[in-house]
Amino acid sequence: MTQPHPTDRDDARLAWARAATGDARLDLTRASFDAGFRSYWRGLADAGGAAERSVIVMDSPPELEDARPWLRIREMLLAGGVRLPQVHAQDMELGFLLLEDLGQQTFLQAFEAGDADADALFDAAFDQLLKIQALSCPDDLQPYDEAFLARELRLFDEWFLGRHLGLSLDCDDLENLDLAYRRILDNVLAQRQVFVHRDYMPRNLMPVDGGVAVIDFQGALRGPIAYDPISLFRDAFVSWPEPRIDGWLARYHARATAAGIPLPDFARFRRDADYAGLQRHIKIIGLFARLHHRDAKPKYLADAPRFLGYLDVVLPRYPELAPLARIVERYVRPALTSTTATQPA
Repeated sequence: MTQPHPTDRDDARLAWARAATGDARLDLTRASFDAGFRSYWRGLADAGGAAERSVIVMDSPPELEDARPWLRIREMLLAGGVRLPQVHAQDMELGFLLLEDLGQQTFLQAFEAGDADADALFDAAFDQLLKIQALSCPDDLQPYDEAFLARELRLFDEWFLGRHLGLSLDCDDLENLDLAYRRILDNVLAQRQVFVHRDYMPRNLMPVDGGVAVIDFQGALRGPIAYDPISLFRDAFVSWPEPRIDGWLARYHARATAAGIPLPDFARFRRDADYAGLQRHIKIIGLFARLHHRDAKPKYLADAPRFLGYLDVVLPRYPELAPLARIVERYVRPALTSTTATQPA
């Protein structure tokens, strides 16, 4: 197979990594792929006579994805005792960081392998989540406010309904969609606002000695308290039976309450988790469509039906959201079936 020709960025990354590790023979291979512009690379560095150490280079081109927010959020989380990858070296002008290698298995990969104890892993995830939620939000931590939340919801209208499915809703349907969005926003904005990772899901959690490490935290905001817990269980890449999700939510609720995290009673918390999940799932369907049509990253859109399945589970619980359920059933599912049928194999 012909190997891709190295770019100037590849050359700069390798040169910087060799200088940062002191290993002039270091080579790098792609460690993971991201939906954004950031990339991660793994290498084995000669430790000068000692055993080789595996390192990760984070490549965050400054003109595309500034790494300073990652570092700023990292300092906030470290202050709360959250387990994160260590930073061995950094160059913000070039956009390179040399990180601790946490290994090659995330929670998601452990689940996919079929040999993971999900109860134990989620309990370890709660350990870190409770530390995150106990943090005091600094004044400069961006709020997950109404404008931000609504802008995310509108990705669904623009990119999934309009661009991907080619739907044009009439005035009544648009009014019903707006009303459903209003009810979702009212709920999540009324929840207690805490430090929110915003992507606290299995692919961003890694088993390490003594517990779990948290990655991909640069998008953290001050937002609804139920957002991160539900993100753990209604995930983009793995689905669980609803009775198990209810059990894990109850376990989190009990542990959080015992730790002094200010939660409502479980029935109200479960409702809040459903509503926070709806905002997230509607947003992600739109985001996946945008990645496909704007950014030429089609693989994510294949998981859109998973999120529609989450809507199917949650919407019937809340009669006030029936108009949104009708839009999904009447327009979205037939259009999605038609779109899927006409795509080339």
